[in-house]
Amino acid sequence: MTHTEIEITAELVRDLLLDQHPDLADYPVSLGARGWDNQLWRLGDDLAVRLPWATQSADELLRKEHTWLPTLAPRLPLPVPVPQRLGEPSARFPRPWIVTTWVPGEPADRAPVTRGTEAADTLAAFLTALHQPAPEEADTAGRGRGGPLAGSSEWVAQQLASATELGLIPDPDAVRAVWEDAAAAPDWTGPALWLHGDLHPANVLTADGTICGVIDFGDLFAGDPACDLAAAWTLLPDGAADRFYAAYQPAPDAATLRRARGWAVIRALVGLHVGDAGVHGRPGGKATWGPPAHAALRRLIATAHR
Repeated sequence: MTHTEIEITAELVRDLLLDQHPDLADYPVSLGARGWDNQLWRLGDDLAVRLPWATQSADELLRKEHTWLPTLAPRLPLPVPVPQRLGEPSARFPRPWIVTTWVPGEPADRAPVTRGTEAADTLAAFLTALHQPAPEEADTAGRGRGGPLAGSSEWVAQQLASATELGLIPDPDAVRAVWEDAAAAPDWTGPALWLHGDLHPANVLTADGTICGVIDFGDLFAGDPACDLAAAWTLLPDGAADRFYAAYQPAPDAATLRRARGWAVIRALVGLHVGDAGVHGRPGGKATWGPPAHAALRRLIATAHR
């Protein structure tokens, strides 16, 4: 993570608004969250300001959201942060930033889904609506998430070994078996579909035990739906994955289901390491990422031979 050298404060956010969008400058400003790529500042009751503060790729991701989300959002059955304004780099802040709608709810890494049946149906409806063929000009790279799973095998082996050494995985052979089956599945041959690309628990919001919103579309890209379908394992409670896959349309074939399990392994390994870093106070760590990652691997292993 490369944090910006400029400290982002409520005063800075107000000054940026006053310079470029003065009609919004009088709304109350308060810190919402510090994410992986951006800081989120609430603006009044219904808006938010997102400013890049870590990773050099954050600028491009914000501009991508500003370009595509206003077109995609109207067809989605869950609230998403719809960009309203674009802030350009300036002497005050040398990076782009955006004003979006505010989506209420608690991140699922802090308030996990408990109503599995309802959440499975909600998530399936959301991804069914999102997963439509994307235009040719859409991003197909997805920060390395758009290619065949087999290309990630070396990374998975390294992360699995590291997590095992840290004592985070009691049965690495079982995890390896899930991964190897997924990596051996036939590749996606259908059209490149719109994907969220980063459906981990911190990017999905909950209320009253079910899913109420989806945020952070910076990784939006076009490709294999299995990347998003992994969310059945990383977001939903035990026993809900079958309900999700039955509700999602069109019904995924066996190869897509196998690849989805592989993407779930990747997300879980990331979550384990980020969670462990948070527990031990290392930079970039978020302790709340660990428990959902452990649960996802447990579910994947338990259903490996079904």
